[in-house]
Amino acid sequence: MSTKTRARTSRAPGYRCAECGWTTVKWVGRCGECQAWGTVEETGQTAARTTAATAVVSPAQRISDVDSSTAAYRPTRVEEMDRVLGGGLVPGAVILVAGEPGVGKSTLLLDVAARVANGARDVLYITGEESAAQVKLRADRIDATSDSLYLTAESDLASALGHIEQVKPSLLIVDSVQTLSSADVDGAPGGVTQVREAAASLIAAAKKYDMTTLLVGHVTKDGSIAGPRLLEHLVDVVCQFEGDRHSRLRLLRAAKNRYGPTDEVGCFDLTEGGIVGLADPSGLFLSRTAESVSGTCITVTIEGRRPLVAEVQALLAATSNSQPRRATSGLDSSRVAMLLAVLQQRGGYGLAADDCYVATVGGMKLSEPAIDLTVALALASAKRDIPLPQKMIALGEVGLAGEVRPVPGINQRIQEAARLGFRTAVVPKSPNGCGPVPEGFSVREVSSLAETLQLLLPAG
Repeated sequence: MSTKTRARTSRAPGYRCAECGWTTVKWVGRCGECQAWGTVEETGQTAARTTAATAVVSPAQRISDVDSSTAAYRPTRVEEMDRVLGGGLVPGAVILVAGEPGVGKSTLLLDVAARVANGARDVLYITGEESAAQVKLRADRIDATSDSLYLTAESDLASALGHIEQVKPSLLIVDSVQTLSSADVDGAPGGVTQVREAAASLIAAAKKYDMTTLLVGHVTKDGSIAGPRLLEHLVDVVCQFEGDRHSRLRLLRAAKNRYGPTDEVGCFDLTEGGIVGLADPSGLFLSRTAESVSGTCITVTIEGRRPLVAEVQALLAATSNSQPRRATSGLDSSRVAMLLAVLQQRGGYGLAADDCYVATVGGMKLSEPAIDLTVALALASAKRDIPLPQKMIALGEVGLAGEVRPVPGINQRIQEAARLGFRTAVVPKSPNGCGPVPEGFSVREVSSLAETLQLLLPAG
C-alpha cells in the first residue's frame, strides 16, 4: 500500500452531525441519520489520534464499598414533582425541563425554588430571559420568596459560573440554557455549539459541588427539545411540561430518569395565584352533564402508576362531500381511523358517509391501546344516537380482526372506577381474570367488538 493510500485511510470523515454524531465525507444539508436540517458541520481532515494512558488519581472501588447515601433523594416539598422524579432531587443531578412557551415552566420552577429555600437550603436562580425585577414580581404574585433564594439576571456563561462558585447553592435553576453564551465559543446564543458548551459547563459544576441543577429548555415547533440531541444524553433527567393554553391543567412527564421511573406523570393546576399540585385530578377529565348523552364513553387510563378516569366524546354528522372529514383532539388520528375501519367492517356500522369528530374532555391526551374499546363504543353510540349505560367504564385493545385483547392493570382500573362511584365495567376476557372486584361492582367480560356492541347496543 502506498504512503498516499495509508494517509487517506487513516483520516476521519470531514463532516459530522452536531445532533447525533453521524459522519459523512461531504457536506449535506440534512443529516442522513436523524434527518435534522442544518446540523452537519465541517470537522476538518485531521488524522485519527489515540490517547495515551496516564497515572490514576482516584483508584477504582469495589461497588460494595461505594457510599450511595450521598445520592439520596431530597424532597422538593412539591409532591407531584417528587412523584415524577422518583422521590425528590438527587445531589449532583442535572434535570432538563422542556415545554412550549407560556406553559408555566418558570412558574413551576420558581415555586420549587422557594419551597426548597424555605427548607433551609440555598438556591440560586439564574434568569437569562427576564430581569431580576420581573422575576421578583412573579415571585410576589405566587408567594414564592425566601431569604435563602438568590436571584440574578445573567446571560454570560462565565459570569453565571462565577455566581455558582460564590453562592455554592444546593439547588441551581437556569432559565433557560439556550440564553447562556460563552465568549470563548463561536456561534450565536441558542445555537448548537453554544448550548453544548453551556450544558457541559453547568453539568461539570453540578458534579463538582454536588449541586442539583434544573435547566429550562426551549422546544421547537414540532415539540422536540431545541439544541443538540447530545443535550438530552448528557443530563440525568428529561422532563416534558405539557398543557393546553385554554386549560388550567398541566402535566409533567419524565421522558428519561436515571434515578427513578420514566412512566410517571404529575398533574398541576395553573392559576393566577401560582401552580398547585393535583393529587386526584380525575374529575377534570369528565363532563358535567347530568343526563345521559349519546356518543360518550368513559374509561380508566394509567399514566405511569396513576389511574385516571377519562371521557371520550364522538360526534357523527352526514356529509355530502366525497371525502368525509376526520377530526380528533387528544387522540391519535391514525388510531381513530383504524377503529373506524374495524367498526365498519367487523361491527356492521356504515360510517363512510359521515364526518367524524372524536375528542377527550379536559384537554387530556390518550395514547395507550387500552382506550380502543372506549373510542369504538363512543362512535357506535353516536351512530345509533343511543346513550351507553350510566356509571359504566369500558377498556380493552381492539385488533384488526375485531377481537378485544387484554390490557395491563385491569384490577387497578376497576378499583379506581369503583372509588369514583362507577358500578359496571366492560373488560376483555383474561386467562387470569380481573382479580377481586369491589362489593356492588359488576364486570362484564367480552372477547370481540361485535359481542360488545350486541351487549350494549343491541340491534332493534
